[in-house]
Amino acid sequence: MRRHRRWPGALVAVLVLGAGVAVGGPGAAARTPWVPGPGLRWQFQLQGKVRTGLCVVPSSGGHCVTPQVYDIDLYAPDGTTLDSAAVAAIHATGAHAVCYVDAGTWEDWRPDASAYPTSVLGRSDGWPGERWVDIRATAVLLPILAARVAKCAEAGFDAVDFDNVDGYTNDTGFPLTAAQQLTFDTDLAQLAHARGLSVGLKNDLGQLGQLQSVFDFAIDEQCAAYAECGAYAGWTAAHKAVVEIEYHRAPARFCPAADGAGRDAVLKSTALRATPWKPCR
Repeated sequence: MRRHRRWPGALVAVLVLGAGVAVGGPGAAARTPWVPGPGLRWQFQLQGKVRTGLCVVPSSGGHCVTPQVYDIDLYAPDGTTLDSAAVAAIHATGAHAVCYVDAGTWEDWRPDASAYPTSVLGRSDGWPGERWVDIRATAVLLPILAARVAKCAEAGFDAVDFDNVDGYTNDTGFPLTAAQQLTFDTDLAQLAHARGLSVGLKNDLGQLGQLQSVFDFAIDEQCAAYAECGAYAGWTAAHKAVVEIEYHRAPARFCPAADGAGRDAVLKSTALRATPWKPCR
């Protein structure tokens, strides 16, 4: 979920290499990842039982359309069962499934919450039960996140959506730098690729240029509301999928610009239930 940001005084011009944590090992996938291209209709549902029967008239009008990509939580609504049933249902429609994993914050309801030592837990991110984590502690965090990505692969997902990967621009309680964020984000991408999954960059507009070659697609929350959509011009020019989620604007206020620029935009509510869902096209 989009957070308020503070921009660093200068952007780092060089990509910092990862922390060297092994990301392969037994069970690592050898398959070629499915990579979403531009022009797909995305659904985002993080609450409630995943619904695959939606068909709505897009903002552009015409006949009703269905989602082609579903971004859903790793776990079923009970919070502990891998949602492989939802993934199978999504695949049965001919669509693809993206595994939502919170990487930059700790959530107290997750089954692996106790694996996080208190030393890596920072300030609240503004959502109940969530706290920022110290991304500098890669030796602690990456094995936890690698286990989550392995579960994404086990459940049959096609890609990973790592959330909250721009902690350095927020008040986390830790003196995080842009270079440290680049290291962490690059390590995350390697975790997904090692399991044969493609990976999306969520927000982190300040590092789009450095991470364009590292991530396979981008997901942005409210770039129209913040007048920041132009930051993705390099990604769309490279024919990479850029997915735009807007929460508080009528589609007529963002769809024409998104369609013209090649972004795949959709209207959702911050609750991220099955509905509302209103794709631009």
